[in-house]
Amino acid sequence: MLSDVITQPASAKDASATAESPFYIPMTGPARPRTALKHDDTFIVLDSHGDLGLPGGASDGLFHADTRYLTRLQLRLEDVQPLLLGSNLRDDNSALTVDLTNPDIYQNGRLVLAKDLLHIVRTIFLWRGTAFQRIGLQNHGDAEASFQLTLDFDSDFADLFEVRGSTRPRRGSVSSRRLSPCDAGFDYLGLDDVTRSTLVHFDPAPKQLKAGRAVYQITLAPQQTASVFVSVSCNKPASQKPMPFFRSLLAHRREMRESTRGATTIETSNDIFNEVLCRSMADLNILTTETSQGRYPYAGIPWYSTTFGRDGLITALQMLWIDPRVARGVLRRLAAFQATSVDPLNDAAPGKILHEMRGGEMAALREVPFAQYYGSVDSTPLFVMLAGVYVQRTGDDATLKELWPAIEKGLGWIDGPGDPDRDGFVEYQRATDQGLQNQGWKDSYDAIFHADGKLAEGNIALAEVQGYVFAAKRLAAMCARRLGHADRADELEEQADKLASQFERWFWCEELGTYALALDGAKRPCKVRSSNAGQLLFTGIVRHDRARLVATDLMRPHFFSGWGIRTIACGEPRYNPMSYHDGSIWPHDNALITLGLACYGFKAAVENVFKGLFDAAAYMELRRLPELFCGFPRERRRGPTLYPVACAPQAWASATPFTLLEAALGIQFDADRHEIRLVNPRLPPFLSEVVLRDVRIGASSIDLRVRRHGEGVSMEVLRTDGRIQVSIVLAR
Repeated sequence: MLSDVITQPASAKDASATAESPFYIPMTGPARPRTALKHDDTFIVLDSHGDLGLPGGASDGLFHADTRYLTRLQLRLEDVQPLLLGSNLRDDNSALTVDLTNPDIYQNGRLVLAKDLLHIVRTIFLWRGTAFQRIGLQNHGDAEASFQLTLDFDSDFADLFEVRGSTRPRRGSVSSRRLSPCDAGFDYLGLDDVTRSTLVHFDPAPKQLKAGRAVYQITLAPQQTASVFVSVSCNKPASQKPMPFFRSLLAHRREMRESTRGATTIETSNDIFNEVLCRSMADLNILTTETSQGRYPYAGIPWYSTTFGRDGLITALQMLWIDPRVARGVLRRLAAFQATSVDPLNDAAPGKILHEMRGGEMAALREVPFAQYYGSVDSTPLFVMLAGVYVQRTGDDATLKELWPAIEKGLGWIDGPGDPDRDGFVEYQRATDQGLQNQGWKDSYDAIFHADGKLAEGNIALAEVQGYVFAAKRLAAMCARRLGHADRADELEEQADKLASQFERWFWCEELGTYALALDGAKRPCKVRSSNAGQLLFTGIVRHDRARLVATDLMRPHFFSGWGIRTIACGEPRYNPMSYHDGSIWPHDNALITLGLACYGFKAAVENVFKGLFDAAAYMELRRLPELFCGFPRERRRGPTLYPVACAPQAWASATPFTLLEAALGIQFDADRHEIRLVNPRLPPFLSEVVLRDVRIGASSIDLRVRRHGEGVSMEVLRTDGRIQVSIVLAR
């Protein structure tokens, strides 16, 4: 993911490199807790009071299509901030509810309103490009209460990259206007000649309204209630008034329920894990966006709420057993935007799969290269890989036929521009200085380095990418056979076998007992213990004897903190538990590693990682696994250490609990035989029972109950509908 976030102390050399990184996200002060809501291409970031734009809230705002449409929205009573009683995000993420009360309010030195008499409830949600808010008021005193309520608001139409820290020599022009007693607006004419507009609507009309401020004079009898409704719309004409608050809220919740219908649901014996699963599904639901090609999981809020190739592909892979429709939407969308020509600024070449899309002004003007940016070395093999496992899961040959030309183009890029020196390994080097320096999932500037700490240079071949290519070619061969292309299937299988043999010769480091992080441009191995070696396991490229060595190393204390597996082992030269990619713990990285551990039969290691991440989630706010957290060793009676600017929610982190369960149960699908297999299933000690409902193969479905008995499990079929069979397979 495009990030380059650095918060650890840096040497002068590191500081210089950081300053040169064009998309570094600065961290210059304390970060205050924030809550995010999202619907399709719109999201909002608010503080615990329901305000936005106060100090400490650099990412605050209402954003639509990578532009900030509302910079400030601040509620005041008699020009003072109300007191916070509590702030709660609804379990399904549909709305934020904030409970406030009044402080002691004085006028001319005289107490005119004693504290705790007014109950103020702010309910906020997003739907169809509009932020809705109800401000409910009730007087709990025994006397009449009269007070002034003020809402200050503003807009700057900053591009998301400006909000992240980029500076621009020129900007477009912002204007504000009062449209009616109930409406105020802001307009921005960008340098791209696009007009963007914000419409703020109040109901009832305030006593006073001007651009930037609405003032109400409210009088409430004892126990009397009143409501003020505010809506902020992005790019809506002034004549188009939003639907009423309650009708919109009901429609929004109905849509959210409908969007998850047909996915497998999970209930376990552990109430806390149930909360983790519910939060994860709710987060995935709001991150998933309706596109013209199908539903697509956007990467994360606030910085990555858009189409990311790698993130969408991995999230779809993690969710495949629960809801394969996600994979279909991801594959169709990425096929639609597959590169067709060479464009150095966008790092594009024919057949390459998208890394990132942006819809803001800076992208349109090519001030940043991300309108459609292809600077990802792994999105293309992951695309081919996901297409293959999707077909195995679903038997959907119609979609395979639709995707096959894109699959072949992707394979063409892998064997062509993706391997510029024709050595058999897929490599990357950014085409221009404006692009990402590192183009694997660890894409911060300092993520790929040698055993002496020196950064790798030249065309870099990442270890896990070669595994992705191996799996992609194996799966593409299977797809080719389904379509009747036997010669092509034979060719792809031969290429995969050759890659596996060559990979072992070049990447295995006998002195480390694991695989090198990467090869640099001179084909020198980066002899660093990294989690990248763990991701190799789920691709199947690793020899069985060496898989055991890799797995054993990953579970040693220099890797496994007690909460999860670190990205870089403790003791390596750039190890820093507070870094973005050099010693932190990423849930999705651990999830993919557990899939690999399960493939090679190391179920005890799967249980350890599963329990570590479950325990970490139990400490997290909302039971939500963030994008990453710090890699400090686990201590008794203490939770994990958070990373200050991690995205939350973040798609592949949200999908992690489902992947961990998949790895533990060893869930496999054979769509052609209408069969579900649990291979060497085990449940961790904190789960005595798991119930899976509506597990689907084609038009058939089944409900299952799995119970733990020591290190073994029993399975009970609760319901079947259609032709389907299920079995437990015990294999060495």
